[in-house]
Amino acid sequence: MKHILFILITTLTVSSCVTNKKIQYLQKDDVNAKADAFPKDSILRTYPLDDFEYHLQPEDILSIQFFSLTPIEFDFFKLKQAGGANVNQFQNPVSSLVNGYLVDEKGEVEFPVVGKVKVEGLTVFGAQNHIQEIARQYLESPVVEVRLLNFRFTLLGEVNSEGVYNSLNNRIHVLEAIGLSGGFTDFADKANVKIIRQNGRTAEVYYLDLLKEDFLQSPQYYVNQLDVIVVPPLRQRPYQVYFGKNLALIISSLSLLLIVLTLLK
Repeated sequence: MKHILFILITTLTVSSCVTNKKIQYLQKDDVNAKADAFPKDSILRTYPLDDFEYHLQPEDILSIQFFSLTPIEFDFFKLKQAGGANVNQFQNPVSSLVNGYLVDEKGEVEFPVVGKVKVEGLTVFGAQNHIQEIARQYLESPVVEVRLLNFRFTLLGEVNSEGVYNSLNNRIHVLEAIGLSGGFTDFADKANVKIIRQNGRTAEVYYLDLLKEDFLQSPQYYVNQLDVIVVPPLRQRPYQVYFGKNLALIISSLSLLLIVLTLLK
């Protein structure tokens, strides 16, 4: 019986171990490497990063501000701003989301006098230039500033803070997004991070391996609007979480069994 108990404890202990190969980010033959294995202050490798520019889509909320030499009483673009939109947008993000310009289902935003302007498919800077060209027809020396207010993504699973995250920066990569959540937990399976991405009326599913340095060349390196990032647990998680409870239960059961067998002799 002692041998059985020893085997059970050994099996549980070994199966609950997590090696560095399942923990270390962006590996490239450097797991458990010695301190002097790589030269310091030297470029070892370079990876060209794909260009990424977010293209506007329906239900995006934009901050659009107009500045010009036209007196305010003749500047109809200022009407919405005078009502409170886009004022102190970074100090009061909730107000800016409510009062910002919503891109409708046709990919358009509406302005007084001008009417609806198509922005779907344009980058933020592309939309800014497009609207500025239109403003030149009505204002003297106009300057237009466009910002995307509701670039958001969701992090679920083995991260330290699950939730929906909103960013004023629409060029954010996956590792940065995970950093915003406080990083992975100790039980995160970094080799099988799932991304659920909306592409029109289609949901696309990707799996990422963040243990490999080659991830820097992945087409999914950058986060897209409305991405859902799901981090699954390692199979060792149940052992780590419930090891103490299970071990205590096993020992108690075996002790009870030994007592019963002793009494029956």
